[in-house]
Amino acid sequence: MIRVGLAKGRLCESAMKSFEKMNLKQVIDLNSRKLVFHDKENEVEYILLKPSDVVTYVENGVCDLGVVGSDVIMERDEMVYEIADLGFGKCKFSIATLKDNEKVLEQNFIKVATKYPNVAKKYFSSMGKEIEIISLNGSVELAPIVGLADCIVDIVETGSTLKANNLVVVEDMHLVSARLICNSVSYRFNKPTLVEWVKNLKEA
Repeated sequence: MIRVGLAKGRLCESAMKSFEKMNLKQVIDLNSRKLVFHDKENEVEYILLKPSDVVTYVENGVCDLGVVGSDVIMERDEMVYEIADLGFGKCKFSIATLKDNEKVLEQNFIKVATKYPNVAKKYFSSMGKEIEIISLNGSVELAPIVGLADCIVDIVETGSTLKANNLVVVEDMHLVSARLICNSVSYRFNKPTLVEWVKNLKEA
């Protein structure tokens, strides 16, 4: 039995469409409160998790495979094999600020609001910039508006939320998409099964 951890939300919905193309049985009910679903015929067990927890479950060997955004992988920086870019859930890590502050990256010291402090630290460090990280869990777009931060680092898909709040992207940092990750021990001991599974998922 292969156990697969899935990030709840749109990534899970897109993954389910790929699983259908692999002729896997559709056993996940997104309207249910259940978190564990079994496809006994194909020997697959699915666990629905918060995106930030998928990496942890895979790293600790609870799940053999996981489907999660590369943004979460980059932020958590834990020991898992990233074995496939699944090609859906595409967006970008971007730096954004108020329209009248577009030269923010020229400042010597920058206050950065973000849900992704590790990603932000690494990126600004590579630029040689001194920053103060303001970690937020809610709408980071608010931080520059009220003067809490000079700019934000966040995931941008369409940019509509930024536009609605008078913010603009001043630099794109990294491309983000859904990735298939694997536990290193599981990969060594179940390699033939997992390699076939990954091959079929990539084709789907």
